Amino acid sequence: MALRTQVEAVFSDSGLLSEAMTSFAPRPGQVEMAKAVANAIEEVKILAVEAGTGVGKTYAYLVPALLSGERVMVSTATKALQDQLFVRDIPRLLKALGLSLRVALLKGRSSYLCMQGLSTARQAAENLDVVALRQLARVEDWALSTRSGDIAEVNDLDDASPVLGLVTSTRENCLGSQCPHANHCHTQWARQDAMKADVVVVNHHLFFADLNIRESGVAELLPSVRTVIFDEAHHLNDIGVQFLARQFSTGQLKSLGRDVLMVGQSLARGFSDWLGLQAQLEGAARVLEEAVKPLGTSARLGWKDAAPKGLWSNDWQTGVNDCVAALQNAHNILLQMDERGPEFTALAQRAENGSKAILYFAQDIALGCARWVELGVHLRLSESPLNIAEAMRSVLQPDPDVKSQKSWIFTSATLGVDDQLSWFVNSCGLEGAQVLKVESPFDYMKQASVYVPPDFPKPSEAGHTQAVAQLIFEGASRLNGRTLVLTTTKKAMHHLGSLLRALFADGGMAMDVLVQGEAAKRALIDRFCKDPKQGECGCILVATASFWEGIDIAGDALQLLVIDKLPFAPPDDPLMQSRAHAMQVLGKNAFKDLHLPTASIALKQGAGRLIRSEIDRGILVVCDVRLLKMGYGRKLMAALPAMQRLPDPEAWHLALNALQPSLPITST
Repeated sequence: MALRTQVEAVFSDSGLLSEAMTSFAPRPGQVEMAKAVANAIEEVKILAVEAGTGVGKTYAYLVPALLSGERVMVSTATKALQDQLFVRDIPRLLKALGLSLRVALLKGRSSYLCMQGLSTARQAAENLDVVALRQLARVEDWALSTRSGDIAEVNDLDDASPVLGLVTSTRENCLGSQCPHANHCHTQWARQDAMKADVVVVNHHLFFADLNIRESGVAELLPSVRTVIFDEAHHLNDIGVQFLARQFSTGQLKSLGRDVLMVGQSLARGFSDWLGLQAQLEGAARVLEEAVKPLGTSARLGWKDAAPKGLWSNDWQTGVNDCVAALQNAHNILLQMDERGPEFTALAQRAENGSKAILYFAQDIALGCARWVELGVHLRLSESPLNIAEAMRSVLQPDPDVKSQKSWIFTSATLGVDDQLSWFVNSCGLEGAQVLKVESPFDYMKQASVYVPPDFPKPSEAGHTQAVAQLIFEGASRLNGRTLVLTTTKKAMHHLGSLLRALFADGGMAMDVLVQGEAAKRALIDRFCKDPKQGECGCILVATASFWEGIDIAGDALQLLVIDKLPFAPPDDPLMQSRAHAMQVLGKNAFKDLHLPTASIALKQGAGRLIRSEIDRGILVVCDVRLLKMGYGRKLMAALPAMQRLPDPEAWHLALNALQPSLPITST
């Protein structure tokens, strides 16, 4: 029986999914997508599918993939979706379809416990503080019983914990076959499981890491796979560019210094001044960071000449020379210790690689690339291709004379702003791919409305953030919270959080204002979704970055979504500037063909947080008058779902009244 016919039967009213899942109901868009995926698998095609919110794209690609009988690799942008597919979606579908397939989860090596790292950390425990010692003890207890070695199983180990770097490995510090624990390596076990599996769930980071350095395990897996599916595919270009880039970070110097001290004191105490060597490495890192610090943190600085933009070339060169000297000195000392264990050989190699990496940035920038520095927790030097098109073409069609023997499926809720999905297709080198757009089944005209305040300060004007806070205060007061605020910058997020807390305090009104970063993401969402009982205050969540997508808050918990301004990329971002210049060379309009589509995709992602089910209702507010007054505003509005337009404050107040809950907000 043809795969398409099987798929149609499974999704029918009397099909296997309806029989196995009481909550399942066929959706025309889901069936359309599933049949397109089935065709692509059978005909060995490349397919890009934009599936609107509520289509059910996960089942739409999994059902034909699982029924195909071929080996399948599914890649996601986030570990959260990766875990969801492995733990929930795939097992549920296999049971419903009556299939018995081997499924494996493969993450990067930093996600797995390294027994050698754990042993070394234990020997150097004297260098850890009390909190880190407790966390290390927790990992040691867990290590006795874990089978997978997935460090995510240690629930109380914070992502920022210094212990994570001690008990996991990197490509640089892995001892390979020389490791005393080579026969008890969780990373290798995970890769072996993946090679035996019928379905393997990976992530985009792994996929591109393997294209670049061929060490993640995907290189061995990919040739044997017949169907490759990328979910959350709109992230592919950004993630791919990141992993195909050449990079050097002062974090590498500091990490090397810590490991040199730990290994040196554990295995060769007294043979060298390990503390002094660590101090030299960390001191060199600080000199380079200090050269950039006067220009501020977090911003990317373009780099076309001898030094990054805005820096004195002498100060920069001094920092570079110090780093090279520290790394070369460490390399020479560590090489003399190689007989005392493979750990020293690995450390020497890391020092040599670091020296080569920073010296690369003393050369002219490569053609077709962008180069920049970025100062956050560490200083990072990067040079990347402008997009992943060339790299993807080499993977999709490695030999132009031989027809590909793989089916490639790319899907997301947002892939473009036109019917050809050109924003995504062109950046990923998918010219000639089949394209499908499946609309959301939600009735946005009845379920949602959109309001752009007509008499509002421009985002560039001083009073804009205060006006946004006042609007949120007005709406959230009526709804007893139930408000998510998405900002385009961390600065705006923190400013809005402070203003809202002051407004509610001054008004004598109780409201829980949550700000991203003040608690774990999961904890913030759990608190936000908690339904306030009689007399309890509601909740506002102010967030940026990762909250623009990937969070699913269905029901009445979210009824007001406020976006502070249009999410255009910073005009001085070096990568965007280089992409814009490349487009201009080709005779294209950088604003129309780059900046506008990028902002549109981000806006669609953010707006997609509002309506998550057929019963949701809510208001989207975009506090940016450019949507009304600039010509491109119509294009951005057209990219959003067709919601009811609220033309003025009166309509805005009426829409709030229609949503207003029966529970009154309480006073303090």
